[in-house]
Amino acid sequence: VQLVESGGGLVQPGGTLRLSCVVSGGTFGDYVMAWFRRAPGQERVFVAFIGYSGSGRYYGDSVKGRFTISRDNAKNTVYLEMNGLTTEDTAIYYCAAKVQFTMRDMPEPGAYDYWGQGTQVTVSS
Repeated sequence: VQLVESGGGLVQPGGTLRLSCVVSGGTFGDYVMAWFRRAPGQERVFVAFIGYSGSGRYYGDSVKGRFTISRDNAKNTVYLEMNGLTTEDTAIYYCAAKVQFTMRDMPEPGAYDYWGQGTQVTVSS
């Protein structure tokens, strides 16, 4: 199973970016999907989650109301729409896939089965 993120880049504070993650080599509908991020010098933290069919969406506290996760099972793709970006959103963003879902595991990086290579998001004026 391969996950490939794209859509990162440099954006000014207050701007918008849309990240994409394409999954290949497996059955996309069998995975719950999540986005995590790692800022310089920090550990990987949970950003957003979406269930198998798109129902059940959860967000980290720092992105609630600004970020939206979605998925298109026909395109094997999960998205992260990021609005109102601030410098604190600067990080490498990773998508992750998991077969067996539990609420307890949702925000835990170690619980996910597959990971992408990450895409850099830099928010700076």
